[in-house]
Amino acid sequence: MPKIPGLIKGLAVTARTLARTVTKGAVTVQYPHEKEEPVTRARGVIALKEDNCTVCMLCARECPDWCIYIEGHKYLAPPRREGGKPRQKNALDRFDIDYSLCMYCGICVEVCPFEALFWSPEYEYSEPRIADLLHDKERLGEWMETVPDFEPYEAGSEAKPKKVPR
Repeated sequence: MPKIPGLIKGLAVTARTLARTVTKGAVTVQYPHEKEEPVTRARGVIALKEDNCTVCMLCARECPDWCIYIEGHKYLAPPRREGGKPRQKNALDRFDIDYSLCMYCGICVEVCPFEALFWSPEYEYSEPRIADLLHDKERLGEWMETVPDFEPYEAGSEAKPKKVPR
């Protein structure tokens, strides 16, 4: 037998919502014809800033869906100082994200130490063929145009310096 007070509370919530809908009208947006602006910092598609990527593979290793594919090669760069030894650097050959597998958890964006991956609020990137959901580095780079600028922290939210014990 159901608990009567819980049932009454549930019916009260339903009645309030129904009354609000009747007085204010429907809140449904007719999507293809009307588009809502996504909220700030919405998770849409992942964008790649190719210049920042060092082919460290952290994003691909941490991805629970294994939907990031990276290939690169090493090359010798000139020494930083005269008489120095040539440096070995990594170059990015391939960076693909398969959005048919991605679950948009954001782990790849969080673990990237070089700020090469960003969230874009763009959400309209459906494709007629599932194979077209594999975005290459050029396509991921195009999404960088839609990435919003960094918002400054709110007052009082800055990290306070830690006291060092003596």
